[in-house]
Amino acid sequence: MRALPIILAALLLIVQAELWFGRGGVSHVMELQREVVAQRSANDQARARNDRLQAEVTDLREGLEMVEEKARLELGMIRPDEMLVVVSPAPSH
Repeated sequence: MRALPIILAALLLIVQAELWFGRGGVSHVMELQREVVAQRSANDQARARNDRLQAEVTDLREGLEMVEEKARLELGMIRPDEMLVVVSPAPSH
């Protein structure tokens, strides 16, 4: 009869030890939570960097198109495989 409370107390101690110090224990969970916070921070930084790079790529694409259009209209520049045809208005008499 006296062995039952001792066995239950020993089992309780084993369960508590596993809870606090085991693989799925409190300290392991807290370490994983710290890793998750650090990874989220790294992901946010990477996402912000990717957004900046995407904006830069978009600006470069649009900027080059604008430069090309300006060169065609104002300077009469053409590509090597193109032919420039200029139509002048008829002189009025």
